[in-house]
Amino acid sequence: MDPGKVDGGLARTGIAGLDDILVGGLTPNRLYLIEGRPGTGKTTLALDFLLEGARIGDKGLYVTLSETEYELRAVAATHGWSLDALELVELVAEDGLDPEFEQTLLHPSDVELGETVRGVMERVEALRPERVVLDSLSELRLLSQNPLRYRRQILALKHFFSKLNCTVLMLDDRTADAGDLQLHSIAHGVVTLEQTAIDFGAERRRLRVMKFRGRKFRGGYHDYRIETGGLRVYPRLVASEHGVSFAPAPVSTGVAELDRLLGGGLVPGTTTLLSGPAGVGKTTTTVQCMVAALERGDRAAYFLFDERMPTLLSRTAALGIDLVRFIEAGRLLIRQVDPAELSPGEFAGTVREAVEEFGAGTVLIDSLNGYLQAMPNDKYLTLQMHELLAYLSERGVVTLMILGQHGTVGDLRTDVDLSYLADTVLLLRYFEADGRVRKSISVMKTRTTDHERTIREFRVGPGGVVIGEPLTGFRGVLTGLPEYRADGQTLMESDRERRPLG
Repeated sequence: MDPGKVDGGLARTGIAGLDDILVGGLTPNRLYLIEGRPGTGKTTLALDFLLEGARIGDKGLYVTLSETEYELRAVAATHGWSLDALELVELVAEDGLDPEFEQTLLHPSDVELGETVRGVMERVEALRPERVVLDSLSELRLLSQNPLRYRRQILALKHFFSKLNCTVLMLDDRTADAGDLQLHSIAHGVVTLEQTAIDFGAERRRLRVMKFRGRKFRGGYHDYRIETGGLRVYPRLVASEHGVSFAPAPVSTGVAELDRLLGGGLVPGTTTLLSGPAGVGKTTTTVQCMVAALERGDRAAYFLFDERMPTLLSRTAALGIDLVRFIEAGRLLIRQVDPAELSPGEFAGTVREAVEEFGAGTVLIDSLNGYLQAMPNDKYLTLQMHELLAYLSERGVVTLMILGQHGTVGDLRTDVDLSYLADTVLLLRYFEADGRVRKSISVMKTRTTDHERTIREFRVGPGGVVIGEPLTGFRGVLTGLPEYRADGQTLMESDRERRPLG
C-alpha cells in the first residue's frame, strides 16, 4: 500500500496528529477550507500537506495571492524544508502593479478578479497537480466586492478543480464577517485554527474540524504547536480507545512494610495519590516505588513540575538512590515541564508517547499542584486529568501522583481535592513526640485490595524510606496534633538513637 495513503485511498496531510483526528486523512479530489487568523499556522499546514504529497510522488502547486515566493521559501527554510519539488506561483505578477498597465474603461476589480481566476486555472491545467493550495481567499473576497460574486467564483473554482482530480486546500484569514459561512457550505471539509494569548507564558493554539462530509472525525478542540519541522497536533484524548490486556497482580513497592500497608503492593492499571505537607517525604516515597519497578526491568516516565531535574538527581543520590544509571540504560525518562509553556493537550500527548513509544509501565506526576499552576488559564483541567488517568488505567500503567498540602500540622488544605480521581490514597503527616518532629504514613483508601488500616511511623534516610511498626499508643496523629494514649510505646530510632516514650 502507498505509504502516503491509507485504507480507502485517503490522502495523508503529513501531520500525524491531524490525520488521527481525520481518522486517516483527507478524501482525495475534494476542496477543503483551512481558516484562521494570521499567525495560526495555515501556511505551515499547507506546506506540510504539499511536501507529504511530493514525498509519495504527487505533484504539488502553491498559488499565493498575498505572499511572495521569497517569503514562502524563507518560511520553509525555518523548518528545514526545501520547496524545490513544488511549483510556486505568485499572483498578481509585478508588472500588474505598473501604472502603464492600468485601464479606465472597466472597474479595476472586474479585470483583476477575472485575470486572477484565469491565472490560477491556467497554471493548474498546465501542471496537472494532484495537490493544490490557494493562499489566500481574502484577496479574492476583496476583488469580488460582493458576497454573491465571491460565492460564484469559489464555486467555479471548485468545479474546475474537481474535473482535474485535485485535492485542494483554500486558506482564509477570517477577515470576513464572523457570521459569513458561505465557504463552509461550499467546502467538503473545514478546519479552524485558533491562537489565544494568556496573561503569562506562551500562547495557546488549538484546532477544530468544523465539518467533514461523509466521514467520521474526532470532534472538539485539539491542542497543537508550531515547531521546527511543521505542526505538532495533539488529538484530544479518549481513554476508551486505548485499552489493552494486562495482568492485574500487585507489584512490590520495594518496601515490605509499605506493601503490607497497601494490601500487597501497587496494582497495574491504578492510580496512587501521595498527599502531605512540604518536606514530609512524598517524592522520596514515590521514587522508591519507581526504582523497585526499574529494578524489575520495567520502564518508567517521571514528569517534573516543581523542581529542576539536577536537583532531583542530586537529592536522590544523597539518599543512595542512583537514577542516572537507569537513564543511561534507557529505562527511565525524566521530563522537566517548564511552567506556563505547556498546554493540557500537549501534556497528555507527551504522556501517551512515554507509554506507547517509550514503553513506560510506571508514570510519575510530581506534582498535581505544579500541573495546576503551570496551566492556570486553561479550563477543565480536572476533567482532562481524569481522562488522562483513565487512559493510563486502560493501558495497565502504575500511576503515582503527588499532591502537596498547605501548612505543616493541624488543618491542612490543598489547591484542589483530586483524591476522588485516585484508586489509592496515601496520607503522609508530621507529628511531634518526645520532643522530636516525626513522620507518619497511612493508607486512606484502596479500590482494589484490602489495605492495612494502621498508622505507621517512617523516616527518610540513606537508602530511601524505612517504615516502622504501627503506632498503637497515639490518637490524633493524622491531625498533626497527636495525643499519647499508652505506656511503653516505642518509636523508630533516629539517626543517632532509639528512645522509648514514657
